[in-house]
Amino acid sequence: MILVQENDFDVDALYKSLLKANKTGAVAMFVGLVRQFADDPEEDSSFELEHYPGMTEHNLQAIVNEAYSRWPLLDVCVVHRVGRLKVDDQIVFVGVSASHRAEAFQACDFIMDYLKSRAAFWKKESKGNESHWVEANIKDEKSLERWSK
Repeated sequence: MILVQENDFDVDALYKSLLKANKTGAVAMFVGLVRQFADDPEEDSSFELEHYPGMTEHNLQAIVNEAYSRWPLLDVCVVHRVGRLKVDDQIVFVGVSASHRAEAFQACDFIMDYLKSRAAFWKKESKGNESHWVEANIKDEKSLERWSK
């Protein structure tokens, strides 16, 4: 399941959707949250995530397909929010079920690394009355190197 949506998501329901009777030995999950990025915690901060409908889902599906080709997975669920988000809001859920924990952990980590760099999302941070578009992160690009075949 791949969803791009404005609404929040229910982690427990997403977890349960990954369980496959008599086959699931492990579920690895990652939940990303909006952290405080303003220097002053009292300063009003938020950000807005934009995406290119259709292209974003296509990119996410390609990332998930690559994970399926690398590991014997039972199921994958990716939910990514768009729109205006504030500190402590949930942004992203990645869940992977497999028969064994190693595959679940590795695939979840792989999907998050590629999602950060290859999915079509744009982020604008706002602090007080100022806002700016966030540039690509070199650290995120470096994380992809470990997945080279």
